[in-house]
Amino acid sequence: MMSNLLDYLGRAQELFVQDLTTNEDRIQEAITGSSFLVTGGAGSIGRAVVKAIFERDPEKLHVVDLSENNLVELVRDLRSSAGYIRGDFKTFALDVGSLEFELMFLHEGPYDYVLNLSALKHVRSERDPYSLMRMIRVNVLNTLKSMEMLERSGSRYFAVSTDKATDPVNLMGATKLLMEQVMFAHKKQLNVSSARFANVAFSDGSLLSSFSARLDKGQPIVAPTDIRRYFITAPEAGSLCLLAALLGEDKEIFFPKPSEELAPLGFDQLAMKFLEERGLEPRICDSEEEAREIARLGDLKKGWPCYFAASDTTGEKELEEFFSQDDKLMMARYKDVGVIKARASDEKSIAFFLSRTAALIERGRWSKDDLVQLINDALPNLNYEDLGYYLDQKM
Repeated sequence: MMSNLLDYLGRAQELFVQDLTTNEDRIQEAITGSSFLVTGGAGSIGRAVVKAIFERDPEKLHVVDLSENNLVELVRDLRSSAGYIRGDFKTFALDVGSLEFELMFLHEGPYDYVLNLSALKHVRSERDPYSLMRMIRVNVLNTLKSMEMLERSGSRYFAVSTDKATDPVNLMGATKLLMEQVMFAHKKQLNVSSARFANVAFSDGSLLSSFSARLDKGQPIVAPTDIRRYFITAPEAGSLCLLAALLGEDKEIFFPKPSEELAPLGFDQLAMKFLEERGLEPRICDSEEEAREIARLGDLKKGWPCYFAASDTTGEKELEEFFSQDDKLMMARYKDVGVIKARASDEKSIAFFLSRTAALIERGRWSKDDLVQLINDALPNLNYEDLGYYLDQKM
């Protein structure tokens, strides 16, 4: 992690501060006396959301995550900073799609709010039929399942989306767009909202977080030269989720407003700044092989080996954005947050996607082409092209 993350991102101040301050009374009123379930609550965004709720003293706060180790660190972090709450705080190392989760929900609930931060978020996870089906399960089917469970007791449901859901070119973004459409098409007595994110700087598994790992292991740094992204910090991500989950009206999607403070940045630019902060000079290499050899020999007198090249893998987009030109936008409600009023979902298309996916799972056999066709049928404007070359095939 950088010592001064905002400076690194080229910003003078944190986003969403004014929006939080202006609405603090409403946020506090919503949390006090309420019960919360946060799924995926031990990831980078989840930790920030859980901490924001915890610090406002809810009546009940239960956190579910697959990672037992991340849950342990979450508890240690909360105890070492905020301490304790009067309400019931528990963590559960569970899969949202499991029988154990259903039983936990039944016996530990009811919940006034469910915040779903579970996601398979990497484009690299869509390369094979097994990982892709898992992505559909986590991003779409588990969302529907937890919504249906909440209908028995609660009133508000929030699930995190992504900027990749805007005019998606990869299957990860497509599954998140399907998640949005499933949420908003479902017949329910719930208030349902979402948020599309920028990249969360130094989040678990991100390219920026890998820079630190590469230095620790004496390995080269790599980055694309033609990919730009909007970046926010984990606390900012937590603030955006909190605003959307507690204040969002039904079928609304929150997003960070692009501005002078929030401008897209290139990964190669950020890699250079990362090395500069650590007092290291970049040594630009012409190939992966050259960069690996320099690192292997420990020949660092001329600088740290870096390989920067144009992206050539499946599913990459030069610039991800938060909304399309057809979206209905509300830009005046908040200072740093824009709001999309979701369009009506094609319920027949969504129902067909869900029934056909269930049939493939029941059959126990499917190909990647089967799943791509299903997604294409549900999202006819999907601009996905399988180049046959994926991120896992690169350094």
